[in-house]
Amino acid sequence: MENITLGQNGPAVTPLCIGTWAWGDKLFWNYGDGYGVEQLEEAFTAALEAGITFFDTAEIYGFGLSEKLLARFMKKAEKPVQMATKFGPLPWRFTGESVSNALTESLKRLQIEQIELYQVHWPFAFFLSQETLMNTLADEVKRGRIAAVGVSNYSASQMRDAQQILAARGVPLAVNQVRYSLLTRQIESNGILATARDLGVTILAYSPLAQGLLTGKYTPDRIETPRGARKIDPRFSQEGLQKIAPVISLLHTLGEKYHRTPAQVALNWLIAQKNVIPIAGVKTAEQVKQNAGALGWRLSTEDRAQLEEISRPWLK
Repeated sequence: MENITLGQNGPAVTPLCIGTWAWGDKLFWNYGDGYGVEQLEEAFTAALEAGITFFDTAEIYGFGLSEKLLARFMKKAEKPVQMATKFGPLPWRFTGESVSNALTESLKRLQIEQIELYQVHWPFAFFLSQETLMNTLADEVKRGRIAAVGVSNYSASQMRDAQQILAARGVPLAVNQVRYSLLTRQIESNGILATARDLGVTILAYSPLAQGLLTGKYTPDRIETPRGARKIDPRFSQEGLQKIAPVISLLHTLGEKYHRTPAQVALNWLIAQKNVIPIAGVKTAEQVKQNAGALGWRLSTEDRAQLEEISRPWLK
């Protein structure tokens, strides 16, 4: 498995990342209802067995419980694990000290001394200026508590602004974590992907399977009712599912060609975009194994072109 360097000189990580939003979250993912600590630990172990050692979390996931669970699982890990977490620029955080304090708390919950990737969860920082925020993160890189700095949900111009502030301190911007999949390709048309390539910034793609739509599990004539966050997503309506049917059909066709599932094909397409790492959210070991099937092979140029053509409606 060929690792990917985050940004210009950040840590080298696996080409697939495990997302842990659902680890401890009861608001959207019904943690404790159908899955709990035992299932999540099995998922963590399955990821390491598959050679995937890169995990993404955030202080807000499960209000800190996601980070605590990862710390608990990491204690038993037999190989090094690389961790990415996120800082939320909340209204009452308007000083550099508040940024450092939040980092301290994440380090405590994760029970580690350095976070491989520390990301700003969203760009709207209320009373906290980007200058203060980015300079504080640069300070923390110098202190050794952060290996690489990233942002999340930043536009092309916001990414450039953050990069300029960090660059003045000799710290490159490593990552922009954004929504990206065959059904959410807006970063290709709004300048984010082009800017990331220009700046040498890695894209971490969250929701790479569009909340499960690209697994082929949901169809217009489905019987199963979506649960959790999917209940309020119009894409899971019968009309929404009919719209994406051609994409799902092609994923099935290519899946048969490569002896892979639709989800594995969709993830492989993202990895083929170069310097893009999908973040696959999981709750069980079986989901990890399924996602790991996206690694170790490559779609042909022709097949990638077919997927890009049929998913063009989602460029905007």
